[in-house]
Amino acid sequence: MKREGMSRVVLKAMGIFGGVQVLNILCSIIRTKLVALWIGPLGVGLFGLFNQALEMINIATNLGVRNSSVRDISQAVEQRDSTLIARIVTVVRRWSLWLGLGGALVTVAIAPMLSRFTFGDFNHVWSFVALAVAVLFMALTNGEYAVLQGLSKLKRLARVTVSGTVGGLLISIPLFYFLRERSVLPSILAYALCVVVAALVLRDKEYPTAQVTRRETVKMGAGFIKLGIYMTLGSFVSMIASYVFVSWLNTYSGTESVGFYQAGYTLVDKYAGLVFAALGMEFYPRLARVASSAKRLRVFVSHEINIAFMVLTPCLLTFILLRSQLVWLLYSEQFQVIITYISWGVVGTVLRAMSWCLAFVMLAKGDGKAFLITESISAVTVLALNVVCYILWGVDGLGYSYLSAYAIYLIVVAVVYFKVYNLKLSAKCLRNLAATLFVCVAMVLLVQNNAWIIAISLFVIVSIISLIIAYRTWKR
Repeated sequence: MKREGMSRVVLKAMGIFGGVQVLNILCSIIRTKLVALWIGPLGVGLFGLFNQALEMINIATNLGVRNSSVRDISQAVEQRDSTLIARIVTVVRRWSLWLGLGGALVTVAIAPMLSRFTFGDFNHVWSFVALAVAVLFMALTNGEYAVLQGLSKLKRLARVTVSGTVGGLLISIPLFYFLRERSVLPSILAYALCVVVAALVLRDKEYPTAQVTRRETVKMGAGFIKLGIYMTLGSFVSMIASYVFVSWLNTYSGTESVGFYQAGYTLVDKYAGLVFAALGMEFYPRLARVASSAKRLRVFVSHEINIAFMVLTPCLLTFILLRSQLVWLLYSEQFQVIITYISWGVVGTVLRAMSWCLAFVMLAKGDGKAFLITESISAVTVLALNVVCYILWGVDGLGYSYLSAYAIYLIVVAVVYFKVYNLKLSAKCLRNLAATLFVCVAMVLLVQNNAWIIAISLFVIVSIISLIIAYRTWKR
């Protein structure tokens, strides 16, 4: 694929999944608003508790198959062997079913413990038993998502996601209205059902089910299961570090401070992550297909970094310029205390973009050990910096911590990329990194000093330049 054509593919994929992510957020906001309006704080709390338990079980029992198997499918596509592709697709679907059934059994087995730990009694055991159905549905859905992403059938994957999300919301609305607090669990199950039905109806049918024995299924799936376990462990290390910090912050400063931290983290990490999620849908399978070629890896990674900066720069400047309005819109005036936190956190997002592109090489190569080591170093670093910076500067310090943590993480993954894999980057990547960092830091300082005319001028100039570059890239 020529670089010009590749740019258009990346921008199309980002446009498709950027829109999907925005739609998902809107549906989530509508669902939360209706729950708060018709059920009240009790409903919001129950939703949070059941969904958190469901997410934890899904991560633990799915073994990272959703992401790790994309690599194997993509590499089979690169070989253009339809028989091999059909066999791997069959293996992925079988493993998803097995893990889904296993996850459902685990959920049933630990339901009493979950009820006791979550609610302090055994009155909700059957509610957690019912969640086993959702665990099975999510595993099957993840398998179909992996197949479509690995085959680069991104439009169909977007249709599945949109159909499931919108369908789940439409079914949930009458449940919320008529059943009130009794609707929480049925709505979660209804959403999982809508998503899995959409995934199965719109699943790829180009490659029929292949004749693969159980022994072959286990053997062929061993590679992505092993990588998935490393990915799962990496996720758990990060979750544990986050839990430890939140617990410490709650003890050291109080629950209100935890609320400020979570609000700022959601704004910086989660919403900015929408761009990364959109880019990753196309980037990861493309990278996996060329994992054995150092030259093509270098070209693809360098190209992705440049595209990421081109798209991110005006978005980040907009965020910094409208930070107070966004906080007021999404939270309340009381949360204005997080302004400095999110401002420097956005600057850290620039480093996150660079490190994110480099880190994907580890997954593309199937190097689970390197991925686990770098993620563990990152988790420990974030925990330590959060504690130290909060003690020194309070809520503002969390922004300095976010920026510093991603600077260290970038150094760590760069060592793996340059020294371990002996890969290179184009000089343009480094220039774009420096330029993006400069304009974002300048915008933060200008806004903090109320130099609005200069700040708006900088925003307009950079946005125009970015639009011109994007237009030229698209037209090539």
